[in-house]
Amino acid sequence: MFNGIHEECGVFGIFENAAANVAQKAYLALYALQHRGQESCGIAVNDDGVFRHRRGDGLVPDVFTAQSLAALGEGNAAIGHVRYSTSGGSGRNNIQPLVIRHVKGNLALAHNGNLTNALQLRRSFELQGAIFHGTSDTEAIAYSIVKHRISCASTQEAVSRAMDELCGAYSCVLMTATKLIVFRDPYGFRPLCIGKTKSGAYVAASESCALDAVGARFIRDIRPGEILTISSGGLSSDTTHCGKTAGGLCVFEYIYFARPDSVIEGASVHKARVRAGEFLAEESPVDADIVIGVPDSGLDAALGYSRKSGIPYGVGFIKNKYIGRSFIQPSQDMREDAVRIKLNVIRENISGRRVVMIDDSIVRGTTCARIIELLREAGAREVHVRISAPPFKYPCYFGTDVEGEGELIACKYKSCKQIARAVGADSLSYLSVSAAHRLAQNVSLDFCDGCFTGNYPAPAPQRCEKDKYETKLSEARANGKF
Repeated sequence: MFNGIHEECGVFGIFENAAANVAQKAYLALYALQHRGQESCGIAVNDDGVFRHRRGDGLVPDVFTAQSLAALGEGNAAIGHVRYSTSGGSGRNNIQPLVIRHVKGNLALAHNGNLTNALQLRRSFELQGAIFHGTSDTEAIAYSIVKHRISCASTQEAVSRAMDELCGAYSCVLMTATKLIVFRDPYGFRPLCIGKTKSGAYVAASESCALDAVGARFIRDIRPGEILTISSGGLSSDTTHCGKTAGGLCVFEYIYFARPDSVIEGASVHKARVRAGEFLAEESPVDADIVIGVPDSGLDAALGYSRKSGIPYGVGFIKNKYIGRSFIQPSQDMREDAVRIKLNVIRENISGRRVVMIDDSIVRGTTCARIIELLREAGAREVHVRISAPPFKYPCYFGTDVEGEGELIACKYKSCKQIARAVGADSLSYLSVSAAHRLAQNVSLDFCDGCFTGNYPAPAPQRCEKDKYETKLSEARANGKF
């Protein structure tokens, strides 16, 4: 069961030409990427070929204290990761970066995305004698690279060979004793960019906001299919896998995942969300007194709706900033009251007024219904819901935690009127798919909208068993999977 879209993962890497406090830089960058994953995090440091790492469950400041950061010491390179699990459970062996010691040396890997052929790869490797310690697809990527590294002249070549085997979404940073290697799947499902600090260090990250956090100047996005190697000799790019597709950047990065101050593929996330609100106002106008956004990613879209419609923008909710997206809800009563704990209505702005409420998505509808109930209790005369994304109707296989169609409210009901009735709204409308494709201006890649349309830019797996290794035997037998 899930109530809303969950975060992606975030990756970061830094390469200095001399020993420096790279762990501190990685810590600051992961703080900036915290919105992409709040389940676990980790940092690995390369000190002249000696790898030290720390990983743990929880938020960045909980895992990394001043003492634990100091224990990582100085180094010339580091990589980091914040995680929300989409493939593989939340066990400690799945926390990244993965650190591997093999016959050709040390290797550390951090990955954002989801492989669609992870189980097939894992099975083929296991039949060759491989032993896996976790259940995430990242381990399959690491094993594939190590397998090829044994016969390849360089790690870059091994990565290229591995990419011939990998299917699905992967934006990765990989650290060896002498290099930092950054690579992205040929579709470019997940964002990845590179920058440079004033000291001359190269940094790579899932989003440009992480570059800002470490004082780096944005250089460019990593091309889909590109393998970029950073070493003491500078940068080298392998574009062998580039240009094989028109691209498939997840459009939901602009709607929800990314931080609004990030720039992805040359397009401002903030501006894309404002445009979403403007398109909503054109497509789904309504007479109202105030436009409000559901924090956080609904706020920019609400501003756009207000500007285009002429309806005044106002603050409708105050968010409890001390509660993260992963707030623990151990009982049914707490699950039902979670919205009240996270959000509080500013009654003075709502009472007696016709409200347009902008949110980024509806999955099951449970949370949306609770929020509307809060507005009704605050005295709203009418509540008109506008969603700055098209309706979810299909599963995502490339890293977004949208599973089967059974729990999706847009699959349960045939019309927006029926959905509005189910959540208690006076009216409800979604952004059109065509408008979603026009949110980010001047982006050269095509977008993936598979969770809205069922049309995927890459082949979808015939069977999706991402929780195979966390399923009890009795459940597997009951579902005919054992």
